[in-house]
Amino acid sequence: TKNIVCRHGNVSTLECGSMNIWDDQMSEDLEPKRAKGTGVKLAYETLRDEILSLALPPGALLDEMTLADRFGMSRSPVREALIRLAGDELVVTLANRSTVVAPIDIQSFPKYVEALDIAQRMNTRLAAELRTEADLMTIAKRQKAFVAAVKTGRHLFMSEANKAFHMAIADAGKNPYLASFYDRLLNQGRRMLNLHFEFLETEQGGYLLTDEHDQMLDAIRNRDAERADALAHAHTRQFQDNFIDFLKRNYLKDVAMPAPRPAA
Repeated sequence: TKNIVCRHGNVSTLECGSMNIWDDQMSEDLEPKRAKGTGVKLAYETLRDEILSLALPPGALLDEMTLADRFGMSRSPVREALIRLAGDELVVTLANRSTVVAPIDIQSFPKYVEALDIAQRMNTRLAAELRTEADLMTIAKRQKAFVAAVKTGRHLFMSEANKAFHMAIADAGKNPYLASFYDRLLNQGRRMLNLHFEFLETEQGGYLLTDEHDQMLDAIRNRDAERADALAHAHTRQFQDNFIDFLKRNYLKDVAMPAPRPAA
């Protein structure tokens, strides 16, 4: 069972070991030479994927020295990778300067899903009104990639493909501000989406989101903004309801959260 750390209280802190500057410099001198930036990229992308897939659970300690040994590099590129992950809101630094995987904040979930619902509906509605034939081809291509990702059963691939599908819709809406807001929300929700996928596979006989995506694409193709809006709202509602059911069955009891506002 995966561990979810909720912000109902303070996250416990763990002490990290220390290494003096001289030892760190010697480590850099002994490190195999790589093209500049490749060590940071390797550490960042590996840790990001492990956090998003929940292989590294919320609250897991990320010790620079341990990670440097794991990746065969000095602490400097590891430290830079952790800074980038902090910018993505995937890790947090505690008061004692330890770095841990960011908790999934259950208390803020209602506010998160309310914002997601608004962004999803607005971007999908605009896509139905403003899309071009080229936009349709891109959205259809992203949906095909999502279906292929679902067949792999790998949640990380599925969440990446899901985001690509929805961002193709946002791009078709021609509003970069709304698209940027939507992109941030989709990134923030990817770990919860992986739990959502797990729930669908185990509790609902493998039902996934491919049909809903096809319906959204159909509404955009037909320039039916009202239907696109309603489908986007239902898409958010389905995610919320299943995620809450997942929490109730696995972690929490008596969870009560408000539903997104009805579609206009």
